[in-house]
Amino acid sequence: MNVLRRVKWQYAIIAVLAVSASAFGLLRPQLIPTASSKKLSATDRIKQNPPPPLFTDAEIAPIGKQADAQRAKADALFAQWKKAHGTTRDDKAFAAWAAGQIPAPPSGAQRTAELHQDQALAKTRTAAGKKAATWLELNGKKDIWKVYLHDQRELIPAAQGLAEKAELKAALKMAKTICDQLAAKDKQPAPFVLDPTLRPDKHIKPGAKGPYSYPSRHAARSAAAVTFLAALSPHRSEEYRWMQDEVLYSRLYMAGHVTSDLTAGTLLGDLIGDYELTISGR
Repeated sequence: MNVLRRVKWQYAIIAVLAVSASAFGLLRPQLIPTASSKKLSATDRIKQNPPPPLFTDAEIAPIGKQADAQRAKADALFAQWKKAHGTTRDDKAFAAWAAGQIPAPPSGAQRTAELHQDQALAKTRTAAGKKAATWLELNGKKDIWKVYLHDQRELIPAAQGLAEKAELKAALKMAKTICDQLAAKDKQPAPFVLDPTLRPDKHIKPGAKGPYSYPSRHAARSAAAVTFLAALSPHRSEEYRWMQDEVLYSRLYMAGHVTSDLTAGTLLGDLIGDYELTISGR
């Protein structure tokens, strides 16, 4: 951990991989996995596809501030749930309640304005930016957060580490499930559906309505993970929130989402993180 603190926190994820790899002998030459090989772990996958240079702090700051604003909202809302339900696990009831706390999608005019923001950002894309966004889109779903937790598990009892792994997995799964339910209900087309020129690689058919993007699964999963991880290791919360902002910005950069998709997803994820921490007694 002392090594990690000496590394610029923007690149700490690379150091995490190095620590994990050395701990388990992953830096030794390995055979190319075959179909019968054991499924690769998150650490292995990122080791095979390490992060390129990511976005600058200046680029990610605006969406980061909007995401941060959801934290206080989530804490206040969750206090109401906790007062009524205590600390007993009731995933079904909580999921229904949490979905009800997410605001309705913005009006047509606001969403159009947000689409224009994505369109303007698309004009500034670079090859390096696309590479960063692609890596974040792929790994920001789950693997980044699993690697961070794996690093923490090196210094705690095995039973505690396994419990925390299960709790993070549950939070990530719930975030995806609720987002999918809300997206199916609200039916807000993704920016690249509204304007296929934003992502010609998606090959959107004329008249297509989906995929739907409100709220963002990446945002919900990232927020749930960061809320959970920051409680386990508060001194690294700044690092986690930086990576969260990187993931969020990547979704704007490649027109996967508009801003309101991301803030709604972040609010949901913060609620889920609070819930998982509370019922697990952390």
